[in-house]
Amino acid sequence: MTENKSTGDSFGQRLLNWFDQNGRKNLPWQNPREPYKVWLSEIMLQQTQVKTVIPYFNRFLEQYPSLEKLAKASLDEVLSLWSGLGYYSRGRNLHKTAKIIIEHYHGQFPATENELVQLPGIGPSTAAAIAAQAFNQPAAILDGNVKRVLSRYFQIEGWPQRADTHQKLLSIAKQCLPSKRFADYTQAIMDLGAMCCTPKKPACSHCPLQSDCLAYQNNVVNNYPNKKPRKKRPIRYQQFLLLYNGERQIYLEKKPPAGLWGGLWCLPSIEAKDCPITFILKNYNFTSHHQAHSLMELKHSFSHFDLKISVKTIQINHSEFHINERPGSWFSQDQLRRIGLAKPISLILEHWYSSIAI
Repeated sequence: MTENKSTGDSFGQRLLNWFDQNGRKNLPWQNPREPYKVWLSEIMLQQTQVKTVIPYFNRFLEQYPSLEKLAKASLDEVLSLWSGLGYYSRGRNLHKTAKIIIEHYHGQFPATENELVQLPGIGPSTAAAIAAQAFNQPAAILDGNVKRVLSRYFQIEGWPQRADTHQKLLSIAKQCLPSKRFADYTQAIMDLGAMCCTPKKPACSHCPLQSDCLAYQNNVVNNYPNKKPRKKRPIRYQQFLLLYNGERQIYLEKKPPAGLWGGLWCLPSIEAKDCPITFILKNYNFTSHHQAHSLMELKHSFSHFDLKISVKTIQINHSEFHINERPGSWFSQDQLRRIGLAKPISLILEHWYSSIAI
C-alpha cells in the first residue's frame, strides 16, 4: 500500500459513515444476525447475486428454520429446494456441514475463521464473512465486490484470481479493517461494491472513497480490476434421452455425489455421435422398436465450458424395460416436484409436459 493512502480506521470509518446512511440493513439474514442465517446466506451468495438468493433463502428458512431441521433432512429434499440456484456442490456441502455441526460441535457454530474454514463448502473468504457478521470478529473478506473496490481504490495491477494478486489484495483487505463494528464494515464494503463500485457504469459520484481512489484520479476506473486473460471457451455436445412410458412417467438417473450435478436426478445422457436406440438396447435390455424423436436443443453454461444439449424422446413399454444395474427410477409429474433436478432437466421436462398437453 502506498504511504499516502488512508487505511484502517480512516478507510473503514468512511465506509461505515456511508453504510449508516445508504447500506442495506433489511436483508432477510440481517435481523438478527444469527450464525445459522448468516452461514446459509453466505453459502448461497457464493457466485450468486443477492436478488437471486433472497427467494431461495426465504424458502429454505421456511422449510428448515433451524440447523437441527436441516441436518435431519434428506439430501434429496435439500437439493430439491436448491434446484435452480446452480453450483449444486454448495447444497451438498450445506447438508454435510449441518450434520457435522450437530454431531461434532453440539449444534453450536464455531466462531473463528480457523475452525469455520475446516467445514465443507467454507473457504477463507466465506469463513471471514461468517466470523465477522455472525460473531463480530476482525476478519477480512475478499469476495468479488471487495476485490473490485480495493483493485480500483489502490489501482492494483493483475487479475484478482491470480495467486500473487489475490495475496496482495488479501493483505490490503486486512490492513483496511477498522478497529470496531466488524459486522457492519463487512456488509458496508460488500454493499459499496454492489451499489456504487459496480462492474459497469460505477456511480463514482456517490462513493465515499472517490476523493483518493487512484483509478478514479487517473480516469481508469473501468480498467480495474484487470480482466482475466482471454481463452477460448470450450464447447461440449451431448444428447439427453427423455424416456417415458404410457403413464407419462419419466425415467431419471441419480448422478454420483462428485462431479457435475452431483446428487441430482438427470436424464440419461450420451455423446452426440452415439445412437440412442443402441445405447438403450445395451444398458436397459430394451427390445421395443420405438424411434427416437427430437424434442429440443439448448445450451447450458458451466463455469469452465458450455454444454450444447440435444434432447431425444423415446417411448418405453414398462414390460420391455429392465435396468441393468443403473441408479434410475420412474417419476410421475407430481413426484418430480419433490426431488433435486438440474436446471436444464427442469426446463426440458416442463417443455415436454407442455407439448403433450396440447
